[in-house]
Formats: sequence, C-alpha cells, structure tokens
Amino acid sequence: QVQVAESGGGLVQAGESLRLSCAASGHTFRNYTMGWTRAVPGKERKFVAAISWNGGSTYYADAVQGRFTISRDFAKNTQYLQMNSLKPEDTAVYYCVADPHDPVVVISTDLWDYWGQGTQVTVSS
Repeated sequence: QVQVAESGGGLVQAGESLRLSCAASGHTFRNYTMGWTRAVPGKERKFVAAISWNGGSTYYADAVQGRFTISRDFAKNTQYLQMNSLKPEDTAVYYCVADPHDPVVVISTDLWDYWGQGTQVTVSS
C-alpha cells in the first residue's frame, strides 16, 4: 500500500515557476506508476502527467507538454512536478496519484488507486 502527500503549491504570477513534491510512504513505491491530476471546481478532473515505475517513461497532457516536467527520486520516495511558464489556466488543485498498473492503462482509465489531499496552485494574470 502507498500513501502520498503533496506540497509546494502556492500563488504565482503568469510566467513564473513552481515545483510540486509528493512524498510517498510504503516500500512498494518503486513498483508504482506515479502521476499528477488537477481539478477546478465545477469542471472535470484532468490528467496532467505520469511517470512509469522505473522512471523510464513520462507522459504529459497536451496542455502542459513542454512546460511541465515530472520526475521521481527513489532514494527519497518522492516524485516532483516542475511547472514552468505557468498560465492562469493552470490554476487548480493538484493531486498526487499512484497506481500499480502500467501508465498507459491507468491514464486511459483514470482509475488511480491512491490519492493525496491535493495542493492549490493559483496563477494570476
């Protein structure tokens, strides 16, 4: 079982950067696909990024491709989301997610097994 907890959200201006962190507990961390989704009140939750169990493959939503970078540190049991060139439309609650299935499968189903509490990211124009 994996427990995850996000940190690093905040208020920034358009064009600035933020890095989100997600600390995972449980010695099976390295076996899990890790990812980020985001949600805006009144709108459908959307996939943002994912990284495979070994860190060898990464996946991004079109809206963040080229601006966001997902990574993971096995020694620290932590994954990161580096967000550059932030836009007001990136404003959302960002959730750290984890799942034992292949990233292609879990991204298509959006059925992540484990979720964090979420961290607010607000980008002002």
